[in-house]
Amino acid sequence: MNILVTGGSGFIGSNYIRMMFKRHPDIEITNLDKLTYAGNLDNLRDITDPGYTFIKGDICDPDVVNKAMEGVDTVVHFAAESHVDRSIKDGSVFVTTNVLGTNTLLNCALRSDVNKFIHVSTDEVYGSIDEGSFTEVDPLEPSSPYSASKAGSDLLAMSYYITYGLPVSITRCTNNFGPYQYPEKLIPLFITNLMEGKKVPVYGTGLNVRDWIYVDDHCSGINFVFNHGDSGEIYNIGGGSELTNLEITHRILEMLGKDESSIEFVEDRKGHDLRYSLDCSKLKGMGWKPGYDFDRALESTVAWYMENRWWWEPLK
Repeated sequence: MNILVTGGSGFIGSNYIRMMFKRHPDIEITNLDKLTYAGNLDNLRDITDPGYTFIKGDICDPDVVNKAMEGVDTVVHFAAESHVDRSIKDGSVFVTTNVLGTNTLLNCALRSDVNKFIHVSTDEVYGSIDEGSFTEVDPLEPSSPYSASKAGSDLLAMSYYITYGLPVSITRCTNNFGPYQYPEKLIPLFITNLMEGKKVPVYGTGLNVRDWIYVDDHCSGINFVFNHGDSGEIYNIGGGSELTNLEITHRILEMLGKDESSIEFVEDRKGHDLRYSLDCSKLKGMGWKPGYDFDRALESTVAWYMENRWWWEPLK
């Protein structure tokens, strides 16, 4: 089995590569990553498997992608610009990477005749929902330039299945957390800020709701789709832990022995979605479910950042 992983030096991609080598020691994985600010070779410095190859390159460059795809039978596409705040300041790089880059990958995969193309997406493409949960057949109503660019890439990916028969599967996941997450995201930002004696910035009232999933559970969900998913299908992946940002904040404060004086309420994000929620019954009905308890996984994540200052301090 020879897999091309795009964005494998990022947070979720690196955890996926690590998991796959643990489960399949004889696997061959090529990691294609541009190494933007969120891509970090240190994320995989412990990977010494002979089947691992790293290629520095841009998914928008067809020559680079064609070379990386030689001999590959499966593509798992993580590479994306993903931080909402950055997309609000300038959405152009999100359109370039997430839409045009995905189109380049799909074209090259079609020419390479790959057996499977897993496109990793996000729950944010559905937009906000006050009650209930989104299923895979609900319409896409993205709110930010980031989520709009991901929605565009989802539609492109599915069009290659419908038009050309490219064996595409799409996964849409809720908010991830865990080791090696770039410290601009809520959980690692709050953990590291508190370790540095700084306050944690909570948007608006802090009552925005997200469903949280430990990164290893997300990776296992992708692997489940890899093994059991069908082409032309979309699969929601969620952790089943819906919490407000304020609830997350209080949990982190308690774990680090801090009180509410460490909270700083800041102006709300523009177009801030109130609640994301996924109905994951489709994938669970096939036999997948998350394996990690949220609070234990959060404790493990806090401990990881406390024990690995060498990794995150240079990034801040």
